[in-house]
Amino acid sequence: MKALLLLLLLCSAPAFAVEHAAIARGRYLVDAGDCAACHTAPDGKPFAGGRAIPTPFGAIYSTNITPDKETGIGAWSDDDFYRAMHEGIGPAGKHFYPAFPYPWYTKLSREDVGHIRAYLSTLQPVHAEGKRPDMPWPFTMRSGMAAWNALFFKEGAWRPDPNKSAQWNRGGYLVEGLGHCGACHTDKNFAGAPKKGQHLQGGYGENWYATSLSDAQRDGLGDWTLEEIAEYLKTGSNAKAASTGPMAEVIENSTQHLSQADLLAIATYLKDGKEPPKGRQAKTEAATKGPGADLYLDQCAGCHMRGGEGQPNVFPPLKGNSVVQAKDPETVIHMILDGARVAKTGSKPTGLAMPAFGGKLTDRDVAELATFLRNSWGNEAGAVSVSQVSKVRASVAKAKGG
Repeated sequence: MKALLLLLLLCSAPAFAVEHAAIARGRYLVDAGDCAACHTAPDGKPFAGGRAIPTPFGAIYSTNITPDKETGIGAWSDDDFYRAMHEGIGPAGKHFYPAFPYPWYTKLSREDVGHIRAYLSTLQPVHAEGKRPDMPWPFTMRSGMAAWNALFFKEGAWRPDPNKSAQWNRGGYLVEGLGHCGACHTDKNFAGAPKKGQHLQGGYGENWYATSLSDAQRDGLGDWTLEEIAEYLKTGSNAKAASTGPMAEVIENSTQHLSQADLLAIATYLKDGKEPPKGRQAKTEAATKGPGADLYLDQCAGCHMRGGEGQPNVFPPLKGNSVVQAKDPETVIHMILDGARVAKTGSKPTGLAMPAFGGKLTDRDVAELATFLRNSWGNEAGAVSVSQVSKVRASVAKAKGG
C-alpha cells in the first residue's frame, strides 16, 4: 500500500508542477495586461468589475472576471474565454465594447490566454452584477459592434518579424498585445478607433492626454535610453520624467511587476534600435520673461528650481520634459489644476505628490503659466489658451462629480 501511494504521488507531482507553473505564468500575464486596474472598482473587491471606464460616448463599466458562475466567468468554457480575448465576443455571441482592449488582446497566443484563464480561475469568486453602460441610444446597442469590428478590428495573433531580434519581437508582443499601449497613446477617430498613421504618437485615455511614445526628440522618447525607459516603467520615474495620472496607476498595477528583460524588450521595441543623439541639451539658464514667469517663480520654482531642472529623484525636470512639450497641453493643464501623484512602487515607495493650484489660479493664470513652461529653457511647444484651460477645468470637475 505504501508503495502504491508513493507511486501515485510521484505520478501526480509533474502534473501539479505544470499546473502551478501555468497559474504563476497567468498571474504574470494578468499583471502585464493591467487587468486589475480596469476590473477593480474603487473600494471594490479585486477583479469583480464595476469600475467606470470613460469614453467619448459615455461611461462603460468593467465586468466581473472572478470565477463566480452567475455574475463572473466561472461558467465560461476555455473556448468562450479565448473567443472573448481574441474576437471581443462573449458567450451567446455577446459583443464587447473595445473599452475592453480585445483589438490588442487578439495578438496573444492561445497558450498565454490559457495561462491567464488558469490564474483567474484561482481567484475568490465574487457575486457582483454588471452595470449597464451609461450611454445614450444608439451606443447601447451592442449589435452595432459587429459593424465596428468589420471597419476597424483586425483579428489575429502576433506574428514575429524574422528580420528583427528576439528582444524586439518580445517587446512588440507586449506593447501591441498585453500592454495595449495604443489604447491610450494613439489618437482616435470619430468612432473611437485608433487613427491610422498615428500609431503611438499620443492620444487620450481616462480623461488624460497620453504622450507620444515615438522617437520624436521634443515630445517623445527620442532622448531616452533603453535603461531610462525601463527605469521609468519599473519605478515610476527617471531623470527625465515622473509618472502621473493613469500612467502612475499602470506602473503601480502592471509594469513594476515585469522582469527587467521584458522592460528592456519593451524599450527596444519602442526605440526600434535608435539611440538618443549625443550632446543635445536644453538651455539651463532660468527663463525670466513672459507673462507666466512671475507665476512660475512664485508657485513652482521652489520644487522644480529656477532653471526648470527639478531635483534628481525627487521633483521631475520641466526642462526638456516630453509631457510639458506634448502637442496637446491637456495633461500639463490637468496637473496644474488638480495636482498629481507619482507612482508608488517597490523601488520608490514614497509616491510624492504635487499640490493642486486650481483653487488659487484663474484660467488665465494657468494658461500663462503653462505657456511659459512649454516655451522656456529650450522647450518648444504651442501656446495654451484660456479656453483650453476652461475645458480641462470642466472635465476635472465632472470627473469628480462636480
